[in-house]
Amino acid sequence: MVGDKARGEMNAFRRNESKETLFTFISAGDDPPKGDFPVQKKSPKLCGSNYPLSIAFIVVNEFCERFSYYGMRAVLTLYFLSFFHWDENLSTAVYHAFSALCYFTPVIGAIMADSWLGKYKTIIYLSIVYVVGHLIKSVGAIPSLGNQVVHVILSMVGLFLIALGTGGIKPCVSAFGGDQFEEEHTSERSKFFSIFYLSINAGSLISTFVTPVLRGDVKCFGEDCYALAFGVPAALMVLALVVFIAGSGLYRKTPPQGNVLLEVCKCIGFAIKNRLKNRSRQIPKRDHWLDWASEKYSKQLIGEVKMVTRVLFLFIPLPMFWALFDQQGSRWTLQATKMNADFGIYILQPDQMQFLNPLLILVFIPIFDLWLYPLINMCKFNFTPIRKMATGMILAGMAFGLAAIVEIKINETDMPRLVPEESLIRVLNLAKNPVQVTIQGRDLFQQPVEAFQNPTEYSKLILNGEHQNLHFTLQHQGSPLAFNYTVKEKSVYSLIVFEAEGSLSSRLITDLEAKPENGLAAVRFINGLSQDVNLTIDSKRFIAVQKNYSASEYSLLERDKYNNGKCITETGEFTLELGLLDFGASYTIVITNVSGGAVKTWKSEDIKANNVHMAWQLPQYVLISAGEVMFSITGLAFSYSQSPASMKSVLQAGWLLTVAVGNTLVLVVAQAAPMAQWAEFVLFTVLLFAVCVIFSIMGYFYVSVDPEDLEEKEEKRETLSRGNTINLVTQKTKL
Repeated sequence: MVGDKARGEMNAFRRNESKETLFTFISAGDDPPKGDFPVQKKSPKLCGSNYPLSIAFIVVNEFCERFSYYGMRAVLTLYFLSFFHWDENLSTAVYHAFSALCYFTPVIGAIMADSWLGKYKTIIYLSIVYVVGHLIKSVGAIPSLGNQVVHVILSMVGLFLIALGTGGIKPCVSAFGGDQFEEEHTSERSKFFSIFYLSINAGSLISTFVTPVLRGDVKCFGEDCYALAFGVPAALMVLALVVFIAGSGLYRKTPPQGNVLLEVCKCIGFAIKNRLKNRSRQIPKRDHWLDWASEKYSKQLIGEVKMVTRVLFLFIPLPMFWALFDQQGSRWTLQATKMNADFGIYILQPDQMQFLNPLLILVFIPIFDLWLYPLINMCKFNFTPIRKMATGMILAGMAFGLAAIVEIKINETDMPRLVPEESLIRVLNLAKNPVQVTIQGRDLFQQPVEAFQNPTEYSKLILNGEHQNLHFTLQHQGSPLAFNYTVKEKSVYSLIVFEAEGSLSSRLITDLEAKPENGLAAVRFINGLSQDVNLTIDSKRFIAVQKNYSASEYSLLERDKYNNGKCITETGEFTLELGLLDFGASYTIVITNVSGGAVKTWKSEDIKANNVHMAWQLPQYVLISAGEVMFSITGLAFSYSQSPASMKSVLQAGWLLTVAVGNTLVLVVAQAAPMAQWAEFVLFTVLLFAVCVIFSIMGYFYVSVDPEDLEEKEEKRETLSRGNTINLVTQKTKL
C-alpha cells in the first residue's frame, strides 16, 4: 500500500496533470542541476506575482504546438483514404506507424537535451525540423503538384520530420517551463503545470473541431481541401516557434547534466553481461540479478534501478490499452464515415468526433477527483492505483464492445461482400407494363417485375468462372425476347428493360460494388428522353447523358437537398429536382419526360443510406475517456510516487514506449490479420480483458513502497556496515 506521503503526492500530481502533461513533466530535467554553475538571472514577473514572465511564452508555444499536432493528426486517416485512395487497413497501419514513431522519438529528444544541447536549444532545433515537416506535408497535399508517387513521398517525409519534432520536444517543453521558477516558488510551479495542461487540452479540443471543417467544408482544387487542413496547423507551428524564440531573453537556461536513462541502460547491460560471464557454480550467487553490476556502479544507483525495474515490469501489459485508445483517430473515424452525421442544426464531419475526447477529459477530471473518488472512499472501498488502472482497462474494453455492436448495425446497410465466381443483379423495369425476366439455368425473378417498381434487393448470381455468358429471356405482353450478356465475377449489375421505338429492349449496366466513401452520396442518370440532355446538379456539376436510356457515370456529391438543378435539352431549359441525396447512399435517377416546365424523374435507391446516427458513438467515447482518466493519469501518478527522484525520467521513457508499442500492435493486426471490422473490435476487447486479468494478478503481488523510506534504510545499512568495519580494524590493532 502506498504511504500517506506518497498518496498525497500522487493526488496532487493527478489534479494538476493529464496524460500529455505528464509525458513532459517527469523529465530528466525535473530536478535542479547540481554543482557549480553560473547564477541564473531572475526573469521579470507577471503583474507583481511570483510567476516569471517567460512562462507566458512557453504556454502560448505549447497551445500552438498541440493545435498543430492534433489538428494535423485529426484528418490524417481520411487523407490516406480519400487523397491516396488507400484501403482502410493500409490507412490505419500508416496512421499508427506515425503515432508509434511520435512516441519513440522522445527518447532521442531527452538524450539530446540532457547530454548535448540543453533543453532550450533542443526545443529550437527540433521545432525547426517540426515546421519543415509541416510545410512539406502541406505541399504534398496539393493535388496539382505531381502524381501520386510525389504526393506519397512528400507526405511520408513530412510525417517523419513531424514525428521527430513533436516527439523530440515532448520531454523538454514543460520541464523547461518548470526550470523558470525559483526553488522557493513550488506552489506557483504546480499551478503553472495546471495552466500548461489546460493549454494542451485547449489546443487539442479546438484543433480537432476546426481542422475537419477546413478539410470538408472548404473546397479547393475541386475537392476536399487537405492542403488547407494541413497548412493551418503548419502556420500554428510556425507561430509556436516564433513565440518561443521571442521569449529567449527572459528564459533561465540550465546546462545539460547528462542523461540518467543512458546510465540506467548501461547499468542493466553491464549486469546482464557480467552475469553471463560468471555462470560457474563455484561463483557465489547474488541476491538480485542487478547486483552483478556492483563491480562498476554504485550501490545507490543499483538500488534505484531496482526500484525502477519493479515498476517497469508492471508496464509490460500496458501497451494493449493504448492499442485501443489511439484507434479513435483511425478505426473509429472510419466507422463515423459510415454513419448519419445530421444533428439537425449542424452536420458533423466524421473526423470531428475526435474532439469529444479532450472535451470529456476536461469534464471528467474534476468530477472524478472531487466527487467519484471521495464517494468511493466514503464507501470504505480501497480503490488503489492498480485497481483504478484495471478499471480503466475494463472501461476501454467495454468501449470497443460497444463499437463492435455499432459496427454490426452499420453493416446492415452495406452491400453484400462478394466472393469469386459470384455477382449480384437486379431488374429496373422502365417499360409501361410488367415484365417477366428469366435467366437460363437460374431460378431468379419468380414474379413479374412491375413498371417502375423499386427493387428491394439484389439477387445473387453463381457463375462458372471469372466470366460467363448468360441468356436472358423477357416476357412482355405474351411476346418473348432473348438477349445475351457477359457477366464478370465480383460485380454488381442492373438490367434495364425499356421500350424504344415501339419495341422492348434491354441494357446491362454496372452498379457500385460498395458504399461511397466518407459519407458521400453517389448518383447517376438514365436518360429516357429521345434527345440528349445536359444536366447541372449544382454550380460545379455538369453531366451529359445521351438519349434512349443511356446511363451516365456515378457522380459523388455531399449530402444535401438538390432541388435547383437544370436540365438543358434541344427544346429548352427545365428545372431538375433530385430531393435529398443522403449519407452513403447510391441513387439511379431516370429522366422520364418533360412537362410543365420541369423534368419528371423517378429515383431508385441502389444502396441504402447510412441509418445509424453518429450519436451512437458517444457512449464509446464516454467510456474510453473515463478509462483514460483512470488508467493514464493514475498510472503515471502511481509510477511517479514509486520511483526515486533521479529516476523519474526513466519511468517517463518507459511510459512513452508503452504508447509506441500499443500503436505498433494495431499496425500489426491491421496488416497481418485483416478481418471484418466488428470482429477486429471484438478481438481487441477480448485481448484487453485478458491483459487486464494479467495486470491485476501482477498488481496483486506488487508491494507499493515509498522510495524515500527505502533510501533512508539503505543509508542506515551502509552506515552500520562502515561502523562494523572500523571496529574490526581497531581490535586487530590492539592484538
